Amino acid sequence: MKGFDDKRDFYRMMLNSEVTVTVIDDEVNSQISATCRDLSATGMAFEIEHPLAIATHVRVKVDSASSQVQALDISGIVVRIEEESNNCYLIGISIEEID
Repeated sequence: MKGFDDKRDFYRMMLNSEVTVTVIDDEVNSQISATCRDLSATGMAFEIEHPLAIATHVRVKVDSASSQVQALDISGIVVRIEEESNNCYLIGISIEEID
């Protein structure tokens, strides 16, 4: 278990839920299915099969498991990319806006 000594200002929630990532592009906004790994007040990490470029703008839709809780619509920018294995990339984004 991670403690608060990892120098973060906000606690991270560890998740394992499917999300839809829309890559914001001037020409085509492509959608990608991804798995959200963690979420905090300022950032998010998700797994996808192909890397994204640093500074790519994305929108991430996190559906709710309950009809009483609203889904999250997150706008952010890619700040970190880690190749975890063949066809598995961990993408870290900085959250710019949450609807």
